[in-house]
Amino acid sequence: MIFSSCENQSANNNNLSWETDLGIAIKKAKQENKTVLINFTGSDWCKWCFKLNDEVFSQTEFEEFANANLILVKIDFPQDIEQSNSTKMYNNSLAQRYAVEGFPTIILLNSDGGLLAKTGYQTGGAANYVAYIKSLI
Repeated sequence: MIFSSCENQSANNNNLSWETDLGIAIKKAKQENKTVLINFTGSDWCKWCFKLNDEVFSQTEFEEFANANLILVKIDFPQDIEQSNSTKMYNNSLAQRYAVEGFPTIILLNSDGGLLAKTGYQTGGAANYVAYIKSLI
Protein backbone atom coordinates (compact mmCIF):
# COMPACT_ATOMS: atom_id res chain seq x y z
CA MET A 1 0.00 0.00 0.00
CA ILE A 2 1.35 3.41 -0.95
CA PHE A 3 0.41 6.26 1.33
CA SER A 4 -0.42 9.62 -0.18
CA SER A 5 -0.04 12.96 1.49
CA CYS A 6 -2.62 15.70 1.22
CA GLU A 7 0.21 18.18 1.03
CA ASN A 8 2.62 17.80 -1.85
CA GLN A 9 5.43 20.25 -1.51
CA SER A 10 9.13 19.84 -2.01
CA ALA A 11 11.27 21.07 0.82
CA ASN A 12 14.61 22.30 -0.41
CA ASN A 13 17.85 21.71 1.40
CA ASN A 14 20.56 23.66 -0.39
CA ASN A 15 20.51 22.31 -3.96
CA LEU A 16 18.69 19.10 -3.08
CA SER A 17 15.05 18.52 -3.88
CA TRP A 18 13.14 16.72 -1.12
CA GLU A 19 9.72 15.20 -1.73
CA THR A 20 7.26 14.95 1.13
CA ASP A 21 5.03 12.32 -0.53
CA LEU A 22 6.45 8.80 -0.67
CA GLY A 23 4.01 7.71 -3.38
CA ILE A 24 5.24 10.42 -5.73
CA ALA A 25 8.85 9.60 -4.87
CA ILE A 26 8.38 5.90 -5.69
CA LYS A 27 6.78 6.80 -9.04
CA LYS A 28 9.76 9.04 -9.85
CA ALA A 29 12.21 6.35 -8.73
CA LYS A 30 10.55 3.83 -11.01
CA GLN A 31 10.60 6.24 -13.98
CA GLU A 32 14.22 7.23 -13.40
CA ASN A 33 15.50 3.84 -12.11
CA LYS A 34 16.73 5.36 -8.84
CA THR A 35 16.78 4.44 -5.16
CA VAL A 36 14.48 6.21 -2.70
CA LEU A 37 16.14 7.67 0.40
CA ILE A 38 13.68 8.61 3.15
CA ASN A 39 15.03 10.94 5.82
CA PHE A 40 12.97 10.77 9.03
CA THR A 41 14.09 13.91 10.84
CA GLY A 42 13.36 16.36 13.60
CA SER A 43 14.50 19.30 11.53
CA ASP A 44 14.30 21.97 14.21
CA TRP A 45 15.46 20.11 17.34
CA CYS A 46 17.42 16.90 16.62
CA LYS A 47 21.19 17.44 17.06
CA TRP A 48 22.11 14.29 15.10
CA CYS A 49 19.80 15.43 12.29
CA PHE A 50 21.67 18.77 12.25
CA LYS A 51 24.98 16.89 12.04
CA LEU A 52 23.73 14.68 9.19
CA ASN A 53 22.51 17.74 7.32
CA ASP A 54 25.68 19.78 7.90
CA GLU A 55 28.22 16.98 7.36
CA VAL A 56 26.48 15.08 4.56
CA PHE A 57 23.33 16.48 2.92
CA SER A 58 24.74 19.99 2.47
CA GLN A 59 27.99 18.76 0.87
CA THR A 60 28.75 18.66 -2.86
CA GLU A 61 29.79 14.97 -2.80
CA PHE A 62 26.38 13.93 -1.51
CA GLU A 63 24.51 16.36 -3.74
CA GLU A 64 26.16 14.96 -6.88
CA PHE A 65 25.53 11.37 -5.80
CA ALA A 66 21.92 12.10 -4.83
CA ASN A 67 21.09 13.92 -8.06
CA ALA A 68 22.39 10.98 -10.11
CA ASN A 69 21.12 8.08 -8.00
CA LEU A 70 18.45 8.99 -5.46
CA ILE A 71 14.94 10.32 -5.04
CA LEU A 72 14.95 12.09 -1.68
CA VAL A 73 12.03 12.16 0.75
CA LYS A 74 11.96 14.20 3.97
CA ILE A 75 9.51 13.11 6.65
CA ASP A 76 9.74 15.76 9.34
CA PHE A 77 8.77 15.67 13.01
CA PRO A 78 9.47 19.26 14.11
CA GLN A 79 8.72 20.70 17.54
CA ASP A 80 8.31 24.37 16.61
CA ILE A 81 7.33 24.29 12.93
CA GLU A 82 3.59 24.13 12.30
CA GLN A 83 2.28 21.19 10.28
CA SER A 84 -1.25 20.36 9.23
CA ASN A 85 -3.02 17.46 10.94
CA SER A 86 -2.99 15.54 7.64
CA THR A 87 0.80 15.94 7.38
CA LYS A 88 1.26 14.81 10.99
CA MET A 89 -0.96 11.77 10.42
CA TYR A 90 0.82 10.91 7.15
CA ASN A 91 4.28 11.26 8.73
CA ASN A 92 3.25 9.18 11.75
CA SER A 93 1.84 6.44 9.50
CA LEU A 94 5.17 6.22 7.64
CA ALA A 95 7.13 6.20 10.90
CA GLN A 96 4.98 3.28 12.11
CA ARG A 97 5.28 1.49 8.77
CA TYR A 98 9.09 1.60 8.94
CA ALA A 99 9.34 1.17 12.74
CA VAL A 100 11.16 4.46 13.25
CA GLU A 101 12.31 4.69 16.85
CA GLY A 102 14.67 7.68 16.73
CA PHE A 103 16.01 10.45 14.56
CA PRO A 104 17.53 10.61 12.11
CA THR A 105 16.39 7.35 10.57
CA ILE A 106 17.28 6.76 6.94
CA ILE A 107 15.27 4.23 4.93
CA LEU A 108 16.43 3.08 1.49
CA LEU A 109 13.89 1.63 -0.92
CA ASN A 110 14.35 0.16 -4.37
CA SER A 111 12.47 1.68 -7.31
CA ASP A 112 9.51 -0.64 -6.61
CA GLY A 113 9.26 0.55 -3.01
CA GLY A 114 10.89 -2.54 -1.49
CA LEU A 115 12.99 -2.07 1.65
CA LEU A 116 16.75 -2.20 1.02
CA ALA A 117 18.11 -0.88 4.32
CA LYS A 118 17.41 1.05 7.51
CA THR A 119 20.20 3.19 8.91
CA GLY A 120 20.97 6.62 10.36
CA TYR A 121 23.81 9.03 10.98
CA GLN A 122 27.32 7.83 10.19
CA THR A 123 30.57 9.59 11.03
CA GLY A 124 33.13 10.48 8.39
CA GLY A 125 31.44 13.15 6.29
CA ALA A 126 29.82 13.12 2.88
CA ALA A 127 32.32 10.96 0.97
CA ASN A 128 32.13 8.25 3.63
CA TYR A 129 28.32 8.45 3.72
CA VAL A 130 28.06 8.14 -0.06
CA ALA A 131 30.29 5.05 0.02
CA TYR A 132 28.17 3.62 2.85
CA ILE A 133 24.89 4.23 0.95
CA LYS A 134 26.41 2.66 -2.18
CA SER A 135 27.25 -0.45 -0.14
CA LEU A 136 23.61 -0.72 0.94
CA ILE A 137 22.08 -0.37 -2.50
